[in-house]
Amino acid sequence: MTPSHIAFIMDGNGRWAERRHMPRKYGHKMGTQTLENVVDLAAKFGIKTVTFYAFSTENWARPQSEIDYLFGIFRKFLSEIDRYKQKNVKLRFIGNLSRLPEDVRDACVEMTERTKENTGLNVVIALNYGSWEEVTSAVNRLLQSGKTSVSEEEIKNALYTHDLTFPDVVVRTGGEVRLSNFLLLQSAYAELIFTDTLWPDFDEKAFVGVLDEYSSRVRKYGGLKKGDAKA
Repeated sequence: MTPSHIAFIMDGNGRWAERRHMPRKYGHKMGTQTLENVVDLAAKFGIKTVTFYAFSTENWARPQSEIDYLFGIFRKFLSEIDRYKQKNVKLRFIGNLSRLPEDVRDACVEMTERTKENTGLNVVIALNYGSWEEVTSAVNRLLQSGKTSVSEEEIKNALYTHDLTFPDVVVRTGGEVRLSNFLLLQSAYAELIFTDTLWPDFDEKAFVGVLDEYSSRVRKYGGLKKGDAKA
């Protein structure tokens, strides 16, 4: 069984660099290469959507020098539209993009527009994303539209991910065992896989390991699997 949608919490870049007596910035640089490799692996193994947690609403608390470096990486990534067009990748961005630097925000819009006709892998980048911010924004938009009560479906349709399938599996690298405000509603029934592998070391062997682990799970969505005792 192959998952349709894998979401990644890319953790461990800084620790990877520090263990090599290198600046944390070097870890972020290598982590970007891993993201590109994982995009290729997802396409190779027939995944339809892959989502990456690139910058959270809480990451603004990091040192300004690190934030500036991260946005430099984003700018480089966003300048490579032609590469992703050639890969037939459809790119899109979720999160509160209004707080991003104007040139980064404009580049996100351009990259989304110029790859929207592609028919291959969906690559979703979460930038300035946090689940609480997402839900709050969704509820406020519904209230502003005149709603006095809402259904689950209306909330779902007001989320940044309204036109995406929910992730089948969420993978967090780096050894931490938490979701860190990432796709909390969307991951309600996702399989969670936590690995000690630091993100820059996440290679094809690790990717296949995720697929193998996922295929061994039984997804019951609150019900019973075949053969379970009847209630």
